[in-house]
Amino acid sequence: MPMDAKEVRRRRSSSLVYTEPPESLEQLSDQSALPNLNAEWVNAKGAWVIHFVLIVLAKILFDIIPGVSQETSWTLTNISYMFGSYLMFHYVRGVPFDFNAGAYDNLNMWEQIDNGAQYTPAKKFLLIVPIALFLVSTHYTHYDLTYFIINTMATIAVIIPKLPAAHRIRIGLFSGPPDDLI
Repeated sequence: MPMDAKEVRRRRSSSLVYTEPPESLEQLSDQSALPNLNAEWVNAKGAWVIHFVLIVLAKILFDIIPGVSQETSWTLTNISYMFGSYLMFHYVRGVPFDFNAGAYDNLNMWEQIDNGAQYTPAKKFLLIVPIALFLVSTHYTHYDLTYFIINTMATIAVIIPKLPAAHRIRIGLFSGPPDDLI
């Protein structure tokens, strides 16, 4: 029975959570041929400072909005940083440059940093910043339960994908059907 172009059928074994398969030999050779400029900036001089600059700028931005309390300002700063961090390091896959023959197309930036090695100085820093921002924002919201829950959920959404157990794990809630489905 032929299927219409609009109709897409999911396999019975498809799941919302799946593991990205390891790279082929061709992808591995492409990855080792040229440096990955998409992820090497994380180890560059001054790259860590930009996180603090962005957090301070976000805090100032939310402070100058009339009617926004300090508690709300800290929570919005936390949510903004966590959203940007998740989007940049965990949601977008591949490399925006066209020089590596698609060697990193299946990897997000977190998996590209330091060639996927865990607990490198850069990855430790990028794990500590959201936790520290959570602690600061929780303190300045005076441990209010509503703000605490919002800040906790935002922080958990960024921390869990950074853990080694979540390496190459994908959650397919917001993505389209995989290419291999008929």
